[in-house]
Amino acid sequence: MIQLENLTKTFTLPSTTIVAADKVNMTVPSGEICVLLGPSGCGKTTALKMINRLIPPTSGRILINGEDTSGLNDIELRRQIGYVIQQIGLFPNMTVEQNICVVPKMLGWDIKRAKARAAELIDLVGLDPRQFLHRYPKELSGGQQQRIGVIRALAADPPVMLMDEPFGAIDPINREIIQDEFLKMQAELKKTIMFVSHDIDEAVKMGDKIAIFRAGKIEQFDAPDKILAHPANPFVADFVGADRTLKRLRLVTAEEVTDRNCPVVSRRATPQEARNAARSSDSRIIVVIDADHRPVGYVTAEEMEGADGSITDFAHALPATVPVRADLRAVVSEMFANDVMWLACTDDKGRFAGIVTQPAVTAALGETYKRSEMN
Repeated sequence: MIQLENLTKTFTLPSTTIVAADKVNMTVPSGEICVLLGPSGCGKTTALKMINRLIPPTSGRILINGEDTSGLNDIELRRQIGYVIQQIGLFPNMTVEQNICVVPKMLGWDIKRAKARAAELIDLVGLDPRQFLHRYPKELSGGQQQRIGVIRALAADPPVMLMDEPFGAIDPINREIIQDEFLKMQAELKKTIMFVSHDIDEAVKMGDKIAIFRAGKIEQFDAPDKILAHPANPFVADFVGADRTLKRLRLVTAEEVTDRNCPVVSRRATPQEARNAARSSDSRIIVVIDADHRPVGYVTAEEMEGADGSITDFAHALPATVPVRADLRAVVSEMFANDVMWLACTDDKGRFAGIVTQPAVTAALGETYKRSEMN
């Protein structure tokens, strides 16, 4: 847990005093990600750097897991904290494995334990240890280097991580991939993380909580859904954007609204079997699957009435499928792109997992509004 209590930082110049952080208060529970968000110069990076004392606070307290960090020297404090910045700073003359092992070796870990930790972490971010541990930074792409920078900060297993726009320099496609890998890793490691970003979409995707800063103060500190559904003031509403309702689609996955009772038949089924499957469900759509349970087409209940022959004589190709892990914004985008009202969903192995419909998406959005009002 990280607690900031009346945290303040002022800079005194010859003609004026600048308040970079003004009585910042927040509590980030253990295992959660808090994203600090706001315009340039709003105090979010200053607040982050005060936690590991890269910038000393003028006043206030910082507690990590209940301990006032003012009683720790800089080395003791920073041993508890992993730190990741946009400019990764990997050592070019060291292999990936050596880069990851730097901090554990400084802390006295034996080399066998440090190397085992490096292999464990590199696998967690979707890179093959056999291929990457012995490469040098120049042999990696920018996205791969950024992943190594993240796991280097995790190598000594710190309870707290500070991340200052860690994915900001990565192109959009690789950024999404790295964000997804990081969230998978976080689900397993459950670190307490403070994360500076300037991107509202990234904040909504990554954060359990979001703190929106303006002129050194927190304007709103809340769950992403609450901020998007109920901005605290016009500044917050303007900052998160007029399309905040659409942004809330990121907060729900296809899995949460998938209809798993959609009738299913094999490619070798007859129209009679399709009619029987349709009668056991309210759905007019009947999905056709192959021998591996992957969706390969569909027919409608109306087409099957009075039909004869093979189901493949009537089956239509699926315009697209979506993974159950996809958020609803991606689902809706795919629906619009293909001008359809429903899509088949697949699990991690590509097997049919149900269908998601536009009415189900609309209903889910309404439910998130109700939940946000109750919290």
